[in-house]
Amino acid sequence: MEMLNRTAAERIESKVERGERLGFEEGMEILTNFDLLRYGKLANRVRENLHGDRSYFVVNFHLNPTNICVYKCMFCAFRRDEGEDGAYFMEPPHAVEHAVRAYRRSAFTEIHMVGGMHPTRHLDYSLDLVRGLKAALPDVHLKAFTAVELLFFAQATGQTVESVLEQFIEAGLGSLPGGGAEIFAPRVRRAICREKATADEWLDVHRAAHRMGLKSTSTMLYGHIERPEEVVDHILRIRDLQDETGGFTAFIPLAFHPENTDFETTRQNTTGIRDLKMLVLSRLHLDNVPHIKAYWVMLGEKLAQVAQSFGADDFDGTVVEEKITHMAGASSPQEIPADRLRRIIREAGRTPVRRDSLYNPIESAAELAPA
Repeated sequence: MEMLNRTAAERIESKVERGERLGFEEGMEILTNFDLLRYGKLANRVRENLHGDRSYFVVNFHLNPTNICVYKCMFCAFRRDEGEDGAYFMEPPHAVEHAVRAYRRSAFTEIHMVGGMHPTRHLDYSLDLVRGLKAALPDVHLKAFTAVELLFFAQATGQTVESVLEQFIEAGLGSLPGGGAEIFAPRVRRAICREKATADEWLDVHRAAHRMGLKSTSTMLYGHIERPEEVVDHILRIRDLQDETGGFTAFIPLAFHPENTDFETTRQNTTGIRDLKMLVLSRLHLDNVPHIKAYWVMLGEKLAQVAQSFGADDFDGTVVEEKITHMAGASSPQEIPADRLRRIIREAGRTPVRRDSLYNPIESAAELAPA
C-alpha cells in the first residue's frame, strides 16, 4: 500500500509539473491517502507560479439585511421564521444608513450582501436596497445575492433569471457571491437543503451571470454529510463551468460550523488537516480558477495564515460584521482591520496586496512596503 500511495503521488506530481489536468482519481487520492506536506508543497508551487509571494485581501463590509427565510436548511443557524425570537428585517433606508455609518469608519470598497429568502419582501425590496446603497456609496462595489436568492426572486415574480439580473445590473450590482452551492451531489442536497436551488440551477444562474458580463465567486460547504467522491465531483463541476464561461474569480472551500444547527449533536468542527486538504485539492484541480480563498471567518486567522503556503492566495477581507457563521458558533473575530491583515500576511512570508472585488491591486507602493 505504501508503494502504491508513493507511486500515485509521483504520478500526480508529474502531471502537475507537465501542466496536465488532474482528474477524479487524483482527487480521490489526495483526499483519501493524503500526504499533507507532499501535496501541500505541490499546491504551494502552483500557487506561487500564479501569484508569486502575493496574498490578497479586500476592505469589505458584510451586510445581511434579514434572516427571515422560507427555506429550512439543516446546516443553517442564521435563518428564522417571521416573528420568531432573533428574527430581524432591515428596511432599505435602515440598511443603507447602517452601511454608511460603517463606511465612515473603514472606507471599504466592497459590500458583500446576502440574506434570507423573505416570504413577501423579495425582488422589489432587494432592488431598492441596491439602488439605495449605490446612491449613497457610488464608488463601492456591490457584490450581492447568491444564485439561490436570484432564482428565488425569479420564481417569486414569474420572471427569468436573466430578466432579474438585468434589473440588478441597471440598479448597480457589480458581481455575485458564490454562496448556496453547498455540495452539488443530489443525495446531499436532498438531505440538507431540499427546498433550495438544485446544483444545475445554481450553475445555470452563474452561467447566465457570466454571459451577461458579471463575475462571481464559487464555493463548497464541507464537513457535514458529504463523501470524498462528492467533494471531488463538486470541484470538477466548478472547473467545467469555468472552462465554458471564465467568469469565476475565486473558489472558496467553506468549513461547516455545526453549533446551533440540526447537526449540533452529530457533527464536530472540521480539523485543521481537513481544512488544508480542501485548499490543496482545490488549488491542484482548479487550474482555470485564478484564486483560492482561505476564508478566515470560518478557518480562524491562524489557519488562514498557514493556508497561504497550502494553495491559498487570498484571505477575503476585513468583513467588519459577519453574522451567518458566528450564529453557528464561529469563534473568530467579527472583523480584522486592514493593518492587522497586512501584518498576518507578512508574518506568513507573503506580500500583502489590497485588492478590489475583481482582484485588481489598489494599494500604493508605500502601503505594500513592510512596516
